[in-house]
Amino acid sequence: MLSKLLIKNYALIDALDIEFDKKLNIITGETGAGKSIIMGALGLILGNRAESKHFFDESSKCVIEGHFEVTSYDLKELFNSLDLDYEDVTIIRRELHADGKSRAFVNDTPVTLQTLKLLGERLIDIHSQHASLQINTESFQLLVLDTVAQQQSLLNEYKENYQAYKKAIASLKALEEEISKSRAEYDFNQFIYNELEQANPQPDEQAALESEQNQLENAEEIKKYFHGAASLMQSDEQNVLDGLKSVLSFVQTGTKYLPSAESIQVRLHSTLIELKDIAAELEQVADGVSMDEERLTIVSDRLSLLYSLQKKHRVDSNEGLLNLLEDLSHKLQDSDSQEERIEVLKAEIDKLHASLAIQANKITENRISVKQHIEQEVQAVLAKVGMPNAQLQIELKKKAEFKSSGQDEVAFLFSANKGQTLQAIHKVASGGELSRVMLAIKSLVAKSSSLPTIIFDEIDTGISGEVALRVGEIMHQLSEHMQVISITHLPQIASQGNAHFKVYKEDGGEKTKSNIVLLKKEERIMEIAQMLSGANPEATAIKHAEEMLK
Repeated sequence: MLSKLLIKNYALIDALDIEFDKKLNIITGETGAGKSIIMGALGLILGNRAESKHFFDESSKCVIEGHFEVTSYDLKELFNSLDLDYEDVTIIRRELHADGKSRAFVNDTPVTLQTLKLLGERLIDIHSQHASLQINTESFQLLVLDTVAQQQSLLNEYKENYQAYKKAIASLKALEEEISKSRAEYDFNQFIYNELEQANPQPDEQAALESEQNQLENAEEIKKYFHGAASLMQSDEQNVLDGLKSVLSFVQTGTKYLPSAESIQVRLHSTLIELKDIAAELEQVADGVSMDEERLTIVSDRLSLLYSLQKKHRVDSNEGLLNLLEDLSHKLQDSDSQEERIEVLKAEIDKLHASLAIQANKITENRISVKQHIEQEVQAVLAKVGMPNAQLQIELKKKAEFKSSGQDEVAFLFSANKGQTLQAIHKVASGGELSRVMLAIKSLVAKSSSLPTIIFDEIDTGISGEVALRVGEIMHQLSEHMQVISITHLPQIASQGNAHFKVYKEDGGEKTKSNIVLLKKEERIMEIAQMLSGANPEATAIKHAEEMLK
């Protein structure tokens, strides 16, 4: 429950420190006194987005802090899922700065607004006069059924399966579209693949063929120059080898007289042997080259094919052709395997469909099982608040298609008077009737949900007198199960509280500011008397107020 609310530097509030009772808390005050400001501040720590003009003093930051006693509400698992430190008294703090920056903390751990919302949904239900419009929505009507049926765990499992089911269907659709598109490309890819596979390009083939082509095309020139070199070395009248032999002969003779020159003689001898080998190899090279027109044609044709394929597919080497061949192979394999993937997806969808059908049936059964209980409980509460002939009928229709909430369509039908045809509730209920119906429903839901706190923000529109007293009694009974905070203009409701706070404005210095005070017994009598008869209540009004408080 909300045990304490601290507000600093917010709108017309300089600083407030409110400690709430664990049962029924009443907040009263004149219109414009600041009750809505307190609700706005509370909304900020529950994850609402900040608006402009929040500051009583723009030179300081705005701070709102709520202390929540959560020991009895099984929230440890939620805290773990949100990666938060659990504390029996959890402190939620929101800080706003004049430059527009905002920070939020749970037990001093920085959190996002989404985390605040998730946590806030488990701590407080705020019901305002405008919230009565929720009753017209299917999501709210299903929430009422599911909360009373206490099947949130089953619904969570169903929703997980439903998301997986929708995802699998989307994947199947995307795959089928991909197959349809790839089928148009399949024949073309297969043709190119066959062409390249038949050509069978090799990684180093092109360079070797180009070298061989160059040799075959210039065979005569090669023979000419290598034979000429060999002739100069050993066949001409003045060839290199004969000249070198003469040089060696001279050196050998001279060495007899100059032994120190023997190393030159050895080197010349080695050189002569090496040159003889070179001359022989020149002859072999020249003799080994032949003009093979047939081979040249084969090589040239092969290179022409490779050049043509490279140009056609916009690559500059055989490696590019090989990469294209590999890529096409993968595409063709993917096309072949897509049919298998479709079958796997269809089997998964069938399995999820069967599981959803079982879960949806159970969800429907649970809703049907509590339908009559809700109708009876709501009608019993409505009878207590001045609507003895009111009827609520819940219609459930099961549809073939799955939705995130199951397979049910729901409609809350209502009539306020005898003989009146049951119709959709928003069509036949007045504002006051709608408020009472929502009070009855919220009371029932609150008992089933174990929510720590519920706030009724001026839901007394359109009611007065005895009906208002009964509404107050309902709130008082509800506070036996949970903390209730009621902002009201009606003395009949105000008299039912365990704690009564008054919001008021005061003019001090240069600024008007809102304040709140917990009323003592005599102050409370006077406040209710003023609510009964005006600013200066007479003795009868004061006596009436005393009687109401008894």
